[in-house]
Amino acid sequence: MQSKTFTSGRIRRADYDETTQQLDLHWDSKTVLAYKQVPQEVFRRLCAAPNPTTYWEDRIAEEYPKGTPMGKSSVADDAAQKFRDLFGRM
Repeated sequence: MQSKTFTSGRIRRADYDETTQQLDLHWDSKTVLAYKQVPQEVFRRLCAAPNPTTYWEDRIAEEYPKGTPMGKSSVADDAAQKFRDLFGRM
């Protein structure tokens, strides 16, 4: 996985998984938006853009399907398993 940290603008970090072609964008508001089927070249251009937020608005936001942020599904699965362990199947 590749990561890029940004020091200005609303996007704080971009994580890209080349095997799944998923791009996770971490925002200054602490939210994470995930996009699927993003080519590596798009990630590279985002990292090189003078204004990554504008690049996201113009080239990513409406172009690629949204997904679940990496690592989020396992957290939800763990919580569900703990609930089932505590209360059993309902």
